[in-house]
Amino acid sequence: MTSSVQRLSANRLGRDFVVGDVHGCFDKLTAELKNLNFDCETDRLFSVGDLVDRGPDSAAVTEWLTQPWFYAVRGNHEQMALDYLVGDLDSDDYQKYGGAWFLELSFQEQRKIAAQFDALPVVLEVTTSSGLVGIVHADCPFASWAELIAELNGDDALLVADTCLYSRERITANDESGVAGLAKMFVGHTPVQRSILLGNVHYIDTGAVFGNRLTVTQID
Repeated sequence: MTSSVQRLSANRLGRDFVVGDVHGCFDKLTAELKNLNFDCETDRLFSVGDLVDRGPDSAAVTEWLTQPWFYAVRGNHEQMALDYLVGDLDSDDYQKYGGAWFLELSFQEQRKIAAQFDALPVVLEVTTSSGLVGIVHADCPFASWAELIAELNGDDALLVADTCLYSRERITANDESGVAGLAKMFVGHTPVQRSILLGNVHYIDTGAVFGNRLTVTQID
């Protein structure tokens, strides 16, 4: 992992959008961007992770991750690919979670994609006109964003990162306390029928891979 945290300054030229879990449904993403008149020259798109597995075109992730206007955090499904390559996840379990497309690739192709996944940060921190916006795949396990950033640079960074990728504690508890230090936080991981808001935490995985609409929402 290059860095756990990636910070981006305000977009002075265009709009910022964030997309829920894509899971290989890049055709749906392309259609949504077209509907929004997305401008690759001025707009930016942020992803809450889980770009791959289960859906029809996960291999397209390689092209998306090279676009200069596209930014993503690591999801648990990107982490599964990395875990498989180092022997921490066996092929049967990975296939059960939708990784068949990755297993069918050559070792060289797997390594290339894994390098892209390994470069993804755990969190994105974006300055906007409405304040600081945080993006993480599953949850911030602390009451404040500043504490999360500090812990991602501490001795327990790997455990904290794992929680950011997998936790459902906030949504399971219907916790509306929010995350201090942010105007908004966007997460995916837990499929919901429609986007929901708990405090200042927006859940935007609306289950595109299960036949529902892919959520792409403007940040400001």
